[in-house]
Amino acid sequence: MNDPIADMLTRIRNASMRGKATAETPASKLRGWVLDVLKDEGYIRGYEKTVDKNGHPALSIELKYYEGTPVIRELKRVSKPGRRVYLGADDIPVVRQGLGVSIVSTSKGVMSDASARSQNVGGEVICTVF
Repeated sequence: MNDPIADMLTRIRNASMRGKATAETPASKLRGWVLDVLKDEGYIRGYEKTVDKNGHPALSIELKYYEGTPVIRELKRVSKPGRRVYLGADDIPVVRQGLGVSIVSTSKGVMSDASARSQNVGGEVICTVF
């Protein structure tokens, strides 16, 4: 697997389109940090660490719905292994006039675009969520 973050985002996107309650993904620290931001911003209910059928660590993500429709309408990977996108604090994009969130990996950790702007730190834009 070349891009584990894109794999996790695709699993979340596919599970929410099918109306599933949870999505499973292999565990890693970066994936956990991204899920922490999604939880803090209210896009998922939460996640817990589990073990898959082969004994490997996994993350079980509880998806969130509002009146039967998924809360996550759009989930896009911005920085990819072939083209990394690094931006300063002033250049971090505003997603859908502030209704969405950009997730940024900074020197102070993985955080939302609003947090990065308030702490005046830039970094790698991982993905955008709306």
